[in-house]
Amino acid sequence: MTGKPTAESTPQPAPAKAPKPAAKESARAPRKEKDSAAREAAPSAEQQASSGSGRRRKRRKQPSPAQAQAAWSIDQFAVEPEEGKTRFHDLGLDERIMHGIADLGFKFCSPIQAAVLPHTLQGSDAIGKAQTGTGKTAAFLITIFNDLLANPPEGERFIGEPRALVIAPTRELVMQIAADADDLAKYTGLKVVTLIGGMDYQKQLNRLQRDVVDLVVATPGRLLDFMGRRDLFLDHVEALVLDEADRMLDMGFIPQVKRIVRAAPRKEHRQTLLFSATFTQDIINLAQQWTYEPVSVEIEPEHVATDTVDQKVYMVTSEERYRVLNNLLRREDVTSVIIFANRRDQVRRLHERLRKSGFACGILSGEIPQAKRTKTLEQFKSGEIKVLVATDVAGRGIHVDGVSHVVNFNLPEDPEDYVHRIGRTGRAGASGTSISFASEDDAFLLPDLEALLGAPLVCTHPPAELLA
Repeated sequence: MTGKPTAESTPQPAPAKAPKPAAKESARAPRKEKDSAAREAAPSAEQQASSGSGRRRKRRKQPSPAQAQAAWSIDQFAVEPEEGKTRFHDLGLDERIMHGIADLGFKFCSPIQAAVLPHTLQGSDAIGKAQTGTGKTAAFLITIFNDLLANPPEGERFIGEPRALVIAPTRELVMQIAADADDLAKYTGLKVVTLIGGMDYQKQLNRLQRDVVDLVVATPGRLLDFMGRRDLFLDHVEALVLDEADRMLDMGFIPQVKRIVRAAPRKEHRQTLLFSATFTQDIINLAQQWTYEPVSVEIEPEHVATDTVDQKVYMVTSEERYRVLNNLLRREDVTSVIIFANRRDQVRRLHERLRKSGFACGILSGEIPQAKRTKTLEQFKSGEIKVLVATDVAGRGIHVDGVSHVVNFNLPEDPEDYVHRIGRTGRAGASGTSISFASEDDAFLLPDLEALLGAPLVCTHPPAELLA
């Protein structure tokens, strides 16, 4: 704030957004028929509520690009073309983003990135059917960051007014998206803030008010807390991402998400990207409400599930389950394991039993305080603990490379959860193994899994050494 008057006593209206470049303008021409003046003339009810005199804003300078970028050139990141593959070089990305991609070691786009980025980088809305582990997070983050860098706002900005928003259903997923965002935006000077429940509100508010923020990644409930206390305003959001929309529907978040979307600019005046592992009629209806002339991309789950994961199903009795698991975890090739159970009480009991058996293990479920869940995930990533026991909701936020095995202690009742579970291994081109236990009380679920996968699951008895 050096040399700048404060605006706390008499808030000033934020400057209009800078016009988009010609290429972007032409790609989104139908959306620009009404200019920003028309948008301001007819705000939604929630936008009217958010624009009152109670808004507390401070003038802040634009963030400056990271100094490390000056010493780097795209020539240092040479990737030879390969037939049938799309290089990030081929997409015309900002060099600062390319620097972050180079640091991450990404050379070629994943299938969903290659399919969606040519459209979203031109400003189109998109709806994508894709599991976690497909690269969809990088796809929407690259879209957001490239657009923000290509279209800097004129003049000064205000705190609490993000230019982009990502909504995700679980705290772990929000934190993983934000970690990926920090990596990709390392050399851009763009600011990323997370808002999640279960963590101290004031600390999150301090981070939000420390500087102007470009991207907010949030769970729906905590985002509404900030909006309700007039600490966050969405009327200048240029890009909105709804990740794992099917899971938000399952968890009952859609009414909250609808309130959030209504507080953002109309769909004609923002870019909206929606991703879901499944496309039920409810999800299709929501996508139609929230997106404007979107492109649709589908990455089928069977490719995610089967290409890099060796799937095994062991037929066991209920009494044999723990003995087989105990022996499995003691094998040398089992270096990093996530064990899934269907209910919180099952997860809790299994975690206690493993600890008593001498395993260094952690637990992830909704009943565990967020600070402890965060610490547990960090310990698992670092290798301090090699075993995690998790529920499906908590497990969706686990994005850790190098997981050697996933164990389904219980078969999931929802076939889609099976694909999400085994997607925790075999990530980033590595191979992995999933082992599912099936017994007399849940083997009836196998046909539904096979129908979703489009291939039979071979059921065998465990090797003798696992039954010893």
